[in-house]
Amino acid sequence: MEATYPTITVDLILDRFTTKDVLHGVLHSILFHRLFGTIKPTSFEVLDVTMPGVADPEMEQLVNEKVDAFWRGIEGGAKRGQILVTFSERKPKKSWFQVYMGEEDVPWEQWVINAELKQQRSDQERQNLHSTLAATLTKTIHTMLSHTSSERGRSAVPLITNAAGISPFPIQISVKVGDVEIG
Repeated sequence: MEATYPTITVDLILDRFTTKDVLHGVLHSILFHRLFGTIKPTSFEVLDVTMPGVADPEMEQLVNEKVDAFWRGIEGGAKRGQILVTFSERKPKKSWFQVYMGEEDVPWEQWVINAELKQQRSDQERQNLHSTLAATLTKTIHTMLSHTSSERGRSAVPLITNAAGISPFPIQISVKVGDVEIG
């Protein structure tokens, strides 16, 4: 079944020294652009790129757990992984006979972060990777801004009927390394 909601893909090539910081910054930036409650903004410096974030203990814990899960999967020897951030809305679930059967989460947008770990053999290779990664992060922030402010990005957001909390919508962040879901 093909997704009818927007899927935004971010491709990153990382090294062991920057993986956690980069993923932390990218996840926070996605949340910053898609949380609709009252948030306290913050920012992160990652490879001289300023990335927006959310100063909320619950979101910080969620991001740290998922970045750590990704790191544990990569430590196991895999070189590629994925972090999926799915925003959903709660809708009534009905059976065939229109009988109310509870609620279900229906996705309205998904962000896919494809991350690949590369080993550098020299300081020159590391510097080249870091400068390329900084440019990729800048492009990623631009993509986030373009998408969330575009007509398609704005129209994907369902009506906000619950103003309680930092997010009126369920957020699911899943980590896959080697096609196996972790954490």
